[in-house]
Amino acid sequence: MFGVSKTAQGFHFALFSHNATSVTLRLFELGAEDPFRERPLEKSGDIWSVVEEGLPETFEYTYRCDGPYEPKKGHLFNGEMDLVDPYAKRLNSSPKWNDRKFPPRGVIAPETPFDWDNDSRPMIPFEELIIYEAHVRGFTNDSSSRANHPGTYLGMVEKIPHLRELGVTAVELLPIHSFNERENLKVDPKSGKQLFNYWGYSTAHFFNTMSPYGTANELKMLIRELHRNEIEVILDVVYNHTSEGSYSDYYYSFRGIDNAIYYRMDEGGYINDSGCGNTFNCNHPIVQKLIVDSLRYFVTEYHVDGFRFDLASILTRGRDGHPMESPPLIDQITRDPLLAPTKLIAEPWDPGGLYQVGSFPSWKFGEWNDQFRDQMRHFIRGDGDRAAVKKRVLGSIDLYESPDKSYNYITIHDGFSLRDLVSYDGKHNERNGEQNQDGAADNISWNCGVEGPTEDAEVTELREKQLRNFFLILLMSRGIPMILMGDEYGHTKSGNNNSWSQDNELNYFLWDELEKNRELFHFVSKLIQLRKTHFKGGGIEWHDEEANGSFLAYTINESLLIAFNPTPSPFTWTLPEKKWSRLIDTSLPLKEEALTEPHYTFAPYTSIVISSSH
Repeated sequence: MFGVSKTAQGFHFALFSHNATSVTLRLFELGAEDPFRERPLEKSGDIWSVVEEGLPETFEYTYRCDGPYEPKKGHLFNGEMDLVDPYAKRLNSSPKWNDRKFPPRGVIAPETPFDWDNDSRPMIPFEELIIYEAHVRGFTNDSSSRANHPGTYLGMVEKIPHLRELGVTAVELLPIHSFNERENLKVDPKSGKQLFNYWGYSTAHFFNTMSPYGTANELKMLIRELHRNEIEVILDVVYNHTSEGSYSDYYYSFRGIDNAIYYRMDEGGYINDSGCGNTFNCNHPIVQKLIVDSLRYFVTEYHVDGFRFDLASILTRGRDGHPMESPPLIDQITRDPLLAPTKLIAEPWDPGGLYQVGSFPSWKFGEWNDQFRDQMRHFIRGDGDRAAVKKRVLGSIDLYESPDKSYNYITIHDGFSLRDLVSYDGKHNERNGEQNQDGAADNISWNCGVEGPTEDAEVTELREKQLRNFFLILLMSRGIPMILMGDEYGHTKSGNNNSWSQDNELNYFLWDELEKNRELFHFVSKLIQLRKTHFKGGGIEWHDEEANGSFLAYTINESLLIAFNPTPSPFTWTLPEKKWSRLIDTSLPLKEEALTEPHYTFAPYTSIVISSSH
């Protein structure tokens, strides 16, 4: 067992390093500059270990490794750096945002008991999953949240009633593994303030969470309370690379302990399939073990319900970078009995050019479906392919054997918010300090006639209608829908489609804006309730064969009819012969009303949901 374990003889320390020639354990009193004890570890194979007696209940510890030093490959085996144990279960990191404690160390301390109070995982069926992608800090850090614990796990607990009212059944948290929020050295050209790594896609440690978000027990409390409200917790995890890059102001461990094992390298240095450097050597047996042990730890210790794997295609690459037909890491995760009940979601591509949508090598993983995103964006703005859209509505039957493998989305953290998707033709990332060179250039967006904010009533009305149209097609399609935090009230990032560095109102949930836009919130909540009522078994019947152009219409389970007119012209259509009641028309306020005419006239860029009377 790697890490530190308490035995009858004392504390047992164990570390893997194939290339080190010596390893020294250093023990510190809390916050002390100098160690009170240093001890060499003994090597057996590639495992270095020692048992230490007479230690206090609480202390800090690091390792120092000596070995071959190759500047070209960035090896740091010089024996002079304090290195954190990759298996440390607690760190001395600061509980304050933007307050880095140096040097980082592992901490051993008595465990604080936590009462799970008979917690059980909700085990939401896939067909009932509705995922809400959220950022722990951003959800309540704005003063408008009026939270007692802003920007933390406890702050999220305070806002669970919002999630219940909305109707989502799972929360997908952007990375909560420890990361260095200070690693971004740029400043905001507009404000002159420091920029951050706000999203956290740069993991520093795989067994610890961000201290500024709260303690381990506070994370457990959030998960317990979400479970009590029948909401699952999915963690967004980043195992494809680490934070030990050129922009990091410290090194955590992997380079110094065994650089050549933990990272994929060639004679030129680090391979960069991640787009961020430091691509993890995921299919080396020792790295596989680290990743699987981390996943198991969060399932057993924190009762986590699932994981979304960032740039998961990297996890399928071998040492030579080529994709493997049966990647050992993915096979191990798929077969692991402790992980069996968890939901596993792949982002099935990587910046190195490997694209695996519809072909990720595991029967158990679902996939983020960017084809749903792109084709629905085209469709709603009026230039879509109806035949392709039908496949997406059916759960992408051309890609997957089952709709529950397709995780559908229109927007996520990366890219435009839904409001910006209908308000901007181009990205406006100047505040990121990269001269607007970052972020995707083509967003399949449409500003509805004016770029950015406007007081034009017709443009505003069209944008509001398009917001509703996007929500309608997302929630009235088979597959698992995902909603971006803030979209339910129409949050704007002012056209920034790469807001990873913005620790401010661009990313924060603005609770006052929610109160101003309750109509949109109620619209989304209504759609979610309709989905829960009507999307249980049954099939889809198409009704648009005789229609021309982009018009699309279908019934779900013979009871709910959905139709779209994504064109700038009104369209009159003959309804199927039944008694119908209108539940939703995106050009009208929410109001249920019986339909007495056999024809229905759609306003331009309008979609409807009507139900049959029995």
